[in-house]
Amino acid sequence: MSVEVNQAVANFTVQTTGGEVSLSDLQGRCVVLYFYPKDSTPGCTTEGENFRDAQAQFEAANAVVFGASRDSMKSHANFKAKLDLPFELISDPDEALCTQFDVMKMKNMYGKQVRGVERSTFVIDSKGVLRHEWRGVKVPGHVEEVLSFLKTL
Repeated sequence: MSVEVNQAVANFTVQTTGGEVSLSDLQGRCVVLYFYPKDSTPGCTTEGENFRDAQAQFEAANAVVFGASRDSMKSHANFKAKLDLPFELISDPDEALCTQFDVMKMKNMYGKQVRGVERSTFVIDSKGVLRHEWRGVKVPGHVEEVLSFLKTL
């Protein structure tokens, strides 16, 4: 079952760099969930830095940020430390969360078709309802778009 805007998101429990978290634990806060292809790659590094640099603005908007990819917890821990990320990263090696949010896509890489994570961001409101989604995200200006949307909630 995939998520749909203006519908409640089915509860999920994930492993993060800070321990296990369930969506139901976050009731009362908005959740910004961004999916990215791979730790320590140029676009993903820039995106992580952009979310990091706006952390105070997300907190002011009563929002908690999570980054998610298929990378291992060890890879996430290194990436988080290297970039000094103030938010947790979700390790989804079995693609359960990626499947729930329908972010696994066929992509062209060096002339070959590969299956990977489509850069995407989702805003879930304080009651657990998906309020906005961005798919096929381009990194420049994206964090500002997310913050602007949060101010409308």
